[in-house]
Amino acid sequence: MRLVFSFFSYYGKMYSGEIMDKMTRSELRKKIMTILYQINVYNSNKIEYKVDDVIKEVLEIDNDFVKDAVYGVLTNINKIDAYANKYLNKWTIDRLGNTDQAILRLAIYELLYTDTPDIVAINEAVDLAKLYSDDDVRKMINGVLDKIYHEKVDNE
Repeated sequence: MRLVFSFFSYYGKMYSGEIMDKMTRSELRKKIMTILYQINVYNSNKIEYKVDDVIKEVLEIDNDFVKDAVYGVLTNINKIDAYANKYLNKWTIDRLGNTDQAILRLAIYELLYTDTPDIVAINEAVDLAKLYSDDDVRKMINGVLDKIYHEKVDNE
């Protein structure tokens, strides 16, 4: 009887969202990418939205890592885009697809404004780009992040 209860208890928690508290940072970064993608689409189509509503559409639970990253990117988007544009050879970030913009912005935000280890921020972005971008864009994202990393290290 206890085994059956444990089984239903576990799956009941999963459906109530408690298991979502256990999402890995990698899984949460996919959610952040999706949120930033949606916000970019809303902005480009001049659709009104509330950031918290977009977050809730993608992630049913309240998560500080997600909120901090989304609001951090949006607060610093001009500086983040300037960094991206500085290292996108003969390109600008607005020429990238919405998904690619979201991946790059999140990674630059993590590199510049968080205590996430640099190698983790870069690897996570490259992993997302492997899943959602083509090879050329993945290489471009990796190159931009590598240049920002080396500039950051050289300035420390």
